[in-house]
Amino acid sequence: MNKLKLDLSNLGEMFRTELPEAQVAAAQTSFLKQISLQMHSFYTGKMQSIPKAGIFGFNWFNVWYTPGVAKISTSIRDNNDKSYQLSNRGNLVAVVSDSTRVLGDGDCTPAGGLGVMEGKAMLMKYLGACDAIALCVNDRDAKGKADAQKLIDFVKMLEPSVGAVNLEDISQPNCYRVLSELRESCEIPVWHDDAQGTACVTLAGVINALRITKRKLSEAKVVLFGCGAANSTIASFLLQEGLPPEHLILFDSKAALHKDRHDLRDNPDKFKQWELACKTNPAKLKTMPEAMAGADLLIALSQPGPGTIKADWIKLMAPDAIVFACANPVPEIYPYEAHKAGARIVATGRGDFPNQVNNSCGFPGILKGVLLVQARKITDSMAITAAHSLADFAQSRGISEDNIIPTMDETEVFAHVAADVATQAVNEHLARKVLSRQEVFDRALQDIVAARSLCQSLVESGQIKTPPQELIQEVFERCLAEFKS
Repeated sequence: MNKLKLDLSNLGEMFRTELPEAQVAAAQTSFLKQISLQMHSFYTGKMQSIPKAGIFGFNWFNVWYTPGVAKISTSIRDNNDKSYQLSNRGNLVAVVSDSTRVLGDGDCTPAGGLGVMEGKAMLMKYLGACDAIALCVNDRDAKGKADAQKLIDFVKMLEPSVGAVNLEDISQPNCYRVLSELRESCEIPVWHDDAQGTACVTLAGVINALRITKRKLSEAKVVLFGCGAANSTIASFLLQEGLPPEHLILFDSKAALHKDRHDLRDNPDKFKQWELACKTNPAKLKTMPEAMAGADLLIALSQPGPGTIKADWIKLMAPDAIVFACANPVPEIYPYEAHKAGARIVATGRGDFPNQVNNSCGFPGILKGVLLVQARKITDSMAITAAHSLADFAQSRGISEDNIIPTMDETEVFAHVAADVATQAVNEHLARKVLSRQEVFDRALQDIVAARSLCQSLVESGQIKTPPQELIQEVFERCLAEFKS
């Protein structure tokens, strides 16, 4: 048996030589979970803090700390905006969660989200050169229920320390209330990546899928399966982009949304779904087979599969159908099944299939852009601008049915997104600091290259240890044996 490479680039190939295609995705998922546990234990987490200013002798602590630092305190006291120049606030993001909806695992207790939040911080640093800190908040009341107001108050209290806030893994309906309140009341950008981030990157993929299949969004018939924070925001972005509301049908866990869904009307926790129910599906279609007949685009963000989306439903779609099956860790239908049922373009949330709809292509550049111009908000129009930036970048280097969206290894895409988002912030008069698009692009790219070089140098110098190859191979072989048995 060949050895698994340290960069895991041959992971899919290794499983495909040993297992039937139908088992490969599940085996990879199992391996990635097992190796993740081993590696987090090996490193005891994945983030650390290091100074970015020189320490040229112990007397320099008189400069960086007391008594010299008193001048920094009084300068910021006299003008709070100087905190962006005199501290790391201007490049610092708080990744905030109450861990009530962690990936597909639900409520993992407040501390349970730390792995995801640290992962977000790592991606921000490596991909967007943004410093970030993981903050998991205990907002539970005496009965163990998450209290949205506590989370809102926490973010408001930490606002003076950071340049932006990334909300993550917050369950419904609190996610809507927390974002809505903080976007309006805070003077720094507050962003919910599960909602706006997913919608941004999904819209980018949709734009290019429509380009390839020679469709116009204004003429497309669209079905959204699942109506959580992600798909409800995707619906909003599609409507803002010009999709006629009568061409859109959404499904929640019960049925299609429409004006007769009084269970939504009478439930204050479902206000977002009720708002969409009033706008869409005027024919009041109820079932997936009815909705999928002649549909051009399906976006599923619901229960992990396989089997959540039926191949028979896809067979009902229009020719050259577009299917986004983006549940994690397992898509609602595997790509090969969707293609066999007639889909021309298939996207998922996974990197081991073509067309990964990956938030990591969006949020690092978006946050870098708003930090560089010290923006006060991230508006929907800024997120939609980012979607077009991603789509246009991919189109400029060439798109195809299996390559509709940029990938994380395309370094310049993050600088382009940062520049476009920053420009939109300036145009909307939301930037404290006015920079040209070129200035933002150059600074972002310089910082991103430096961040990646720093991470690589820490590995090469041994400051970050390389995990034992034998351990990785052992986990792979154990996982393979489980599936073979």
